[in-house]
Amino acid sequence: MSVQTASIRSAVLEQVKLVAEQQKKHLAPLTDALPLLESGLDSLCLAIIVANLEDELGLDPFGTGNDVAMPVTLGDFIRLYEHAG
Repeated sequence: MSVQTASIRSAVLEQVKLVAEQQKKHLAPLTDALPLLESGLDSLCLAIIVANLEDELGLDPFGTGNDVAMPVTLGDFIRLYEHAG
């Protein structure tokens, strides 16, 4: 894992925890296999995370104009950002 990949992973996980706290959501244990629909986050939380990550990392994998498959698990979500970087 490269330094950039590690820092992207850390940034995503940090945002997940921060937004969950701000929105008063109870998070399931964060693993790569965790389905996003079972994470405790709702669609508003995910939208806030995407906006915050765009500000922090300068990456928006959903705004590239490419056909992006919606991530199913937390690991899919993280990889989406790792491959956008």
